[in-house]
Amino acid sequence: MIACLGWGSLIWSPRNLPLAGNWLGDGPELQIEFSRVSADGRLTLAITEGAKPLTVLWAELNVSSIDRGVEALAEREGISERNFNSSIGLWSNSRCSRHKETNQVGDWASQRGIEAVIWTALKPGLEKDSRGVVPSLSDALGYLHGTSSAVRARAEEYIRRAPAQIVTEYRAAIEQEFGWAPL
Repeated sequence: MIACLGWGSLIWSPRNLPLAGNWLGDGPELQIEFSRVSADGRLTLAITEGAKPLTVLWAELNVSSIDRGVEALAEREGISERNFNSSIGLWSNSRCSRHKETNQVGDWASQRGIEAVIWTALKPGLEKDSRGVVPSLSDALGYLHGTSSAVRARAEEYIRRAPAQIVTEYRAAIEQEFGWAPL
């Protein structure tokens, strides 16, 4: 079995990601936070050093190989082939990516008899030139306050639609500041 981890829009909008079943809520614990601004301006969830570990979701993929799973996730996330190694996490018995969370994901997968796991490993950052820099809570709130109404509406939808189990420090503050309760 090849599994894919998710915590954001993959859950409610998998698009062409070849899922073999439903998302399950008992994935590994990863450090997740609203710490990345996407290409369309949304403040999105990313693996974030220093964030509180949260149980993420996972689903089996209907793919014939690990490489096909990586390609499918990269296509869904808009990640170019040259960025597969840095932006897609991978664990299997035969090969692993160099992301900090790989061993933790591998321990979780081994306990469940899962052959391989892939996940989105885009870096946090409020701007392209600050990727890898974790924004503070005040930076994230300031970003949301300073966006246009159209960008703020996309950010609101993403934040409100994030799975209810993804309760982060920033999410709690954003909910209080803007009144964006989970949907």
